[in-house]
Amino acid sequence: MPPPDTARPAAATPRSLSGLLPFLRPYRGRIALAVFFLVAAAASTLAFPIALKSLIDEGLVKAAPGEQLLALREHFVALFAVGAALGTFSALRFYMVTWLGERITADLRNAVYRHVVQQSPEFFETTATGEVLSRLTTDTTLVQTVVGSSLSMGLRNTVMGIGALGALIFTNPYVMTQVLGILVLVVLPSLYFGRRVRKLSRASQDRVADSSAIAAEVLNAIPVVQSYHQQAREATRFDASTESAFDTALKRTRIRSLLVGFIITATFGALLWGLYQGTQAVLRGDITAGHLGQTVVFVIIFVGAVAVLSEVYGDLLRAAGATERLMELLAARSPVAEPEAPLPLPPARGGSAVEFQQVLFHYPSRPKTAALADFSLSVKPGETIALVGPSGAGKSTVLQLLLRFYDVQQGRILLDGVPVDRLSLAELRGRIGIVPQDSTIFSTSALENIRYGRPDASDAEVIAAAKAAFAHDFITALPEGYASFLGERGVRISGGQRQRVSIARALLKNPPLLLLDEATSALDAESERMVQAALEAAMKDRTTIVIAHRLATVLKADHIVVVDAGRVVEVGRHEELVAQGGLYAKLAAMQFDLQPGAGAAALETPAIPG
Repeated sequence: MPPPDTARPAAATPRSLSGLLPFLRPYRGRIALAVFFLVAAAASTLAFPIALKSLIDEGLVKAAPGEQLLALREHFVALFAVGAALGTFSALRFYMVTWLGERITADLRNAVYRHVVQQSPEFFETTATGEVLSRLTTDTTLVQTVVGSSLSMGLRNTVMGIGALGALIFTNPYVMTQVLGILVLVVLPSLYFGRRVRKLSRASQDRVADSSAIAAEVLNAIPVVQSYHQQAREATRFDASTESAFDTALKRTRIRSLLVGFIITATFGALLWGLYQGTQAVLRGDITAGHLGQTVVFVIIFVGAVAVLSEVYGDLLRAAGATERLMELLAARSPVAEPEAPLPLPPARGGSAVEFQQVLFHYPSRPKTAALADFSLSVKPGETIALVGPSGAGKSTVLQLLLRFYDVQQGRILLDGVPVDRLSLAELRGRIGIVPQDSTIFSTSALENIRYGRPDASDAEVIAAAKAAFAHDFITALPEGYASFLGERGVRISGGQRQRVSIARALLKNPPLLLLDEATSALDAESERMVQAALEAAMKDRTTIVIAHRLATVLKADHIVVVDAGRVVEVGRHEELVAQGGLYAKLAAMQFDLQPGAGAAALETPAIPG
């Protein structure tokens, strides 16, 4: 899917609305009922001029003076019946189309969101979150306007316009032939204006999405923005983006206004010519006064229908652009696909086995730089492996590939002897628990945040996991305990507390393979000792891969794997690697001012670079 600045604004046409057909099909019965009420309301409107002609010719002109009052009563009752039918059918039409608009928009929004959350991280490397949010909100709102209002108005006025035009041709064939010849000249400029409106409608929606992307990015990083005192700069950047959106919308509105004005003026002028011819016919005695009155009302209905249709056409163009953008999201396919015939995983006993076999991997956004090159690693069930190395060495990439957020370009990754790309994503990720460096906290209670690790867990199991992660005490100290709302991104608790909630979440899941991405990096010394004890308990009877940051984890790991430039350069235990005087020894020396060969007892500060 192209990013916002490379979108193709000229592509949106009313045909783009055909993408909504799958969302319309489940409600065929309601749509048929809505169309029936719509046609009935249009027919009631078209019946009014006929009743008016009868009132004038038979109630006023032809009726004898003594019979006029009775005749007028009958004709006014008929007119009222037409009005009552129009009101009833219009109300039913309004209810049905509004229901359809709300229902279809909700289905569309749900489908797009459900599809987006299935995309791999590669999708979000090229698509801004604000762009997706704009499509989920602004674009679906445009679709709702069309399905729930504009489309109904357009169909109703189409029926009325065709009916009124047909009646005018039937009753005044000679005059209306001339009028239709004039109206043909209206169509040609309208096609030109319509193309301009289509282009500008799509461009306008893209500019709005750009503004949403800026806002989402800044609001998610508001502490950084404020700490660098860049509020004014970001506000100016957002102003520039919204002004760009406004300018594009203004161009669209200007062209659309010209289109509407031209169509209405030209149509009205052509029909006035027809009315002039009709008045001459009355003066000559060719038609009756009632006939002329009927013609006037049919002309008003037709002109009104054309005016509404010109407005609706603009809405259809905007909705077509919105639909196209939404269909682009639905058409996006994650490169990480479910296997056609997934293989089963053998039972995990005492942890899972992991093996990387000569893996080569490039991130899609950096195709010329290998994140991992000829990377091989073997982890036995129950082992604890620590990954250390300089920043950007590829440590976090190992965890992402193991979770199959991306697929490798060469080599294989095996989990318990089964290639990860032959496993269903649910089974693969169900066997893995992860504690990331940046702990994610959802806008809900502490209880539900921990339960995210296993949604069917009981309250007692959640509390047990919190105690194991040393999170129970601070959670019970919150105003509402486990029911306390933690705020968006966990802003109501500290960084260390957020990390302990994240650890509790992983412990609740109780997976055979645990991934720790610097899991204690945000903890103070006291919290670290408590959580480290919890992690050591959690590592028992399971395989653990740790991106090492704290010394205690490194010292007790079965193997320390030193990674540099995407390759394994050293493997061993702490004292062996220090004695070798390689990269690990250099990293330790820089962090702790150690000399090669120094033992573990010399390391008093519990940290290791990574």
